[in-house]
Amino acid sequence: MAKEQGRKLIAQNKKARHDYHIIDTYEAGLVLTGTEVKSLRQGRASLVDGFVQMDGHEAWLHNVHVPEYSQGTWTNHSARRKRKLLLHRAEIDKLESKTSETGHTIVPLALYFKDGRAKVEIALAKGKKEYDKRQTLREKQDRRETDRAIAAVKRRQRAR
Repeated sequence: MAKEQGRKLIAQNKKARHDYHIIDTYEAGLVLTGTEVKSLRQGRASLVDGFVQMDGHEAWLHNVHVPEYSQGTWTNHSARRKRKLLLHRAEIDKLESKTSETGHTIVPLALYFKDGRAKVEIALAKGKKEYDKRQTLREKQDRRETDRAIAAVKRRQRAR
């Protein structure tokens, strides 16, 4: 059997980019049980309430929902258990020092398989204020309107 190649997205946390200013991103491995991997291969997971907590020079992923495997028996995992993240020591040290600063947190952005291994993209982030969120939405809307206007002008020029 050929080894899986490339990146296969399982779950994404779009709300994180809306709620936080992303400062830096990291790719981390996940310590999983067999039924968790099988459940993820079916494309079932939710990162909505997830966060990363540093505990004793280790990174732990909390509140990520990986539903129980449907064909699993008594060996099934609990859906919201904390999972250990695999990072380099330098990355862990950097994240620990940054999260000790006020307002910084670590949030999961995406969960995916890369060359057959489960990975999670985590981000060092700082919470946005309500007016920042409105500003971001306004910029996005303005960008969309200008793109539409440019496309309409190009269509009119081609029609001539």
